[in-house]
Amino acid sequence: MNTRPADSTTRRLWERVPAPLGDAGLVLLAGLDLWLNRWDDSSTSLAFGALACVALAFRRRFPLPVFLLCLPGALMQDIVVAQLAALYTLAERSRDRRLLTLCAALSALATAMPWPLDDLSMHDRTWTLVSFVYTLATAAAPVLLGQLVQARRDLSRRLVEIEEAREHERALHAQAVLARERAQLAREMHDVVSHQVSLIAVQAGALQVAAKEEDSREAARTIRSLSVGTLDELRSMVSLLRASGGRATELTPQPTLADLRALVETGGIEAELTGDLPPGVGTPAQRALYRTVQEALTNVRKHAPGARAVVELWHEGDDIGVTVTNSPPMRPSLPLPGSRQGLVGLRERAEILHGTFESGPTTEGGWRVRMRIPARTD
Repeated sequence: MNTRPADSTTRRLWERVPAPLGDAGLVLLAGLDLWLNRWDDSSTSLAFGALACVALAFRRRFPLPVFLLCLPGALMQDIVVAQLAALYTLAERSRDRRLLTLCAALSALATAMPWPLDDLSMHDRTWTLVSFVYTLATAAAPVLLGQLVQARRDLSRRLVEIEEAREHERALHAQAVLARERAQLAREMHDVVSHQVSLIAVQAGALQVAAKEEDSREAARTIRSLSVGTLDELRSMVSLLRASGGRATELTPQPTLADLRALVETGGIEAELTGDLPPGVGTPAQRALYRTVQEALTNVRKHAPGARAVVELWHEGDDIGVTVTNSPPMRPSLPLPGSRQGLVGLRERAEILHGTFESGPTTEGGWRVRMRIPARTD
């Protein structure tokens, strides 16, 4: 029959008992042992026996002195609880096996020796020797039990350390795998995406030079400008991915509100920037507003060709925000791929900064994007 659950439950219940309450109970048990087994009613003998019982209350802090105080009581009275409890506590807390062997021998000797010591005949000497052997075996029990508890405690501590080391190793392994995946993604972005965007920029530059119509040259210039900006963004993302591998890498500075006017003017559409924000806007808030305008203008270029956009910065109380509104498209849009993940990402940015994000059509047939966030988000 498996008794581990019951043993474990008993151990947990015992560990919940407060230490002072357990010490008081042990002192009372030792006192009862002294009262039931006393055979010398002299004041000296009773005083040493009582001292051995009371000293048990301090056995956790002073195990060796408490054991030594129990020896006179064990010599003068036929007590067992105080002496064995003190010996067990000493064995549980000491790693000196020679000391424990000596203390076990002293405990057996104090129990086996007759009292008073001057009344020791030849018969009593033989009986004392036999009694010493038996009491020595009895004294070995609390010593072995204390050492076993000490070993179990050390093993539990070692198992916890091993588990913590394994958890740390698993975390390091997961970080290494993630770093390799990010490095691979960075290489793919650099080798494939950056190469394709560079070709677009080069072809747009050639078209800008060769085109005869002003509209074609302006479109080629816009394409080239957007390609160059995309390359800068890709370099920032590649640097960020590579930096996550653990080595220090200098990252391209992230955009702020100071770059917002350049973004509006070079967006490839007719756009107007209005309003302003109070000073001291946090860096995360600036980056969130910049990315909102960037995504909104990108969607206007893709889905509303020829539309005009208005970018409005505003602040209300402790909140700041940006509203991007575009007019209806002037011509049909090209069937460009879109997954609406950009808007989802903006909504997540707003939620992280404890703000709100809204987007939807206007009554005039255009589209409006609005983000509201606290001004201080550092």
